[in-house]
Amino acid sequence: MKRTLVLSTLAVASTLALAACGEATESGNTDATTSATSTATTTPETTSATTATTEADGEISADHNDADIMFAQMMIPHHQQAVEMSEMLLAKEGIPAQVVEFAQGVIDAQGPEIDRMNAMLEAWGQRPVTDSGGMDHGEMGGMDHGEMGGMDHGEMGGMSGMMSQEDMTALEEAQGTEAARLYLEQMTAHHEGAVDMARDEVADGQNPHAITLAEQVINDQEVEIAQMQQMLTDL
Repeated sequence: MKRTLVLSTLAVASTLALAACGEATESGNTDATTSATSTATTTPETTSATTATTEADGEISADHNDADIMFAQMMIPHHQQAVEMSEMLLAKEGIPAQVVEFAQGVIDAQGPEIDRMNAMLEAWGQRPVTDSGGMDHGEMGGMDHGEMGGMDHGEMGGMSGMMSQEDMTALEEAQGTEAARLYLEQMTAHHEGAVDMARDEVADGQNPHAITLAEQVINDQEVEIAQMQQMLTDL
């Protein structure tokens, strides 16, 4: 009787030991699988992000020509003026809601584009433009009158849809619906000038990053011109 009891006890103990061992092995396998899966999942994502960053940096640093430099250095103050006009309008009362929304959209879109063009100029070893029209010929990348199309400071305000100081004053003094109408009329001409400049870049530029941005300007601003024409009709 005692021998039978001892054997039974040993059998139960062996069974429990084997079960515990199996659980430990299963747990170990699970942990190893989880670790391997985590490593496999994380590594490609990290590599992909690094590759994307490298490719983006390489694109900006690619070959460029005078047309690329001119596009960035002229489009920056052009965009800055559009932002200034939009901020001026948003400070007024009595502006229709759809015009307010449009003006905010101009700020949201063109602000980041200014940053992108400044980054391009830095990558090309050119001095970025940081103000809205205060640049001189030295700041325009050393280009002379021939390379700049023969324009001087006076002509800067009348080319490519840029508003003159008189235009800006008129917008600043206008109120309500009249201000909205004037803004839409001025911004339509402003956008048309930007599209013309962007088309020149697509035709004459060399840097793929600059050309892609120019194509984006054309597509976006042609759509916005149509929107402004409709808003003018609705006023």
